[in-house]
Amino acid sequence: MFNDQVILITGGTGSFGKQAIRTLLSRYKPKKLIVLSRDELKQFEMQQQFNDPCMRYFLGDVRDQERLKQAFYGVDYVIHAAALKQVPAAEYNPTECIKTNIDGAENVIAAAIQNNVKKVIALSTDKAANPINLYGATKLVSDKLFVAANSLAGGRTTRFSVVRYGNVVGSRGSVLPFFRKLLADGATELPITDTRMTRFWITLPEGVDFVIKSFERMRGGELFVPKIPSIRMTDLAESLAPGMPHKIVGIRPGEKVHEIMCPVDDAHQTLEFDSHYVIKPTIQFSDEDWYTQNALGERGQPVSEDFEYHSATNPHFLSVEELRQLNAQIV
Repeated sequence: MFNDQVILITGGTGSFGKQAIRTLLSRYKPKKLIVLSRDELKQFEMQQQFNDPCMRYFLGDVRDQERLKQAFYGVDYVIHAAALKQVPAAEYNPTECIKTNIDGAENVIAAAIQNNVKKVIALSTDKAANPINLYGATKLVSDKLFVAANSLAGGRTTRFSVVRYGNVVGSRGSVLPFFRKLLADGATELPITDTRMTRFWITLPEGVDFVIKSFERMRGGELFVPKIPSIRMTDLAESLAPGMPHKIVGIRPGEKVHEIMCPVDDAHQTLEFDSHYVIKPTIQFSDEDWYTQNALGERGQPVSEDFEYHSATNPHFLSVEELRQLNAQIV
């Protein structure tokens, strides 16, 4: 589907963007692959790694709608990955987070509609489900904006969907590289915020593959959630440093003990497929139930009225040994 097409990734110099470009170049022959981000140094460094003739690098910020309208000209598919993601930083700098995550979402939508982009997928987070922190709240607003954008598109062909998943193993700023650095620096104990803490766990390649498949599945307006395992943070620490003591440091500002990806309040809108869940939009785009059967012909079934996809009650947990094997694959 991406052969001879123009694909743009906002925030494309981040962990997701790099893996997405690596995957797209290995599987398809795009006409252009455009990285849009605001950091010139990261773009320069990325050009040394990805210099295929189809690559393009645009300096720009999702806060700047006019720049986005220029960048989206002639684009077929957009992956919106740009966001301010650090939970404590968002608590201390709420306005900056709102400008990027909410205003930026509106700008992406406007630029995509004006340029007749075919499909847009916005990346979300488990923190957007029943949010208690500002980052999660801004991403919930962003999710709602992208769903409603299918109405704003009117008679145009542009379609918008959202992909939500949990913590990405080894991504920049995540706990795995943080623990590894502490150990490399000679730490004799690892900090744990709460011994009960659980998280959804997905690798970068898995996240990218799910987004690419969601482009094929999407009709517009749905929110895709992959079926992925959970981990206990104490097990992650044990997998990296067996027997090492843990120091309980307390929950950081805005942090949850557990995460949710499909809230029970959305159960009446949730469909279960073999590999994922779909949360249907609450606003109606068609008289037909588009979403029970997706564009690939896969069929979903309604979940029970008390269903909740919760990191602590997830039936699939990774063991310490499974975590150890997974960690070894993450450079």
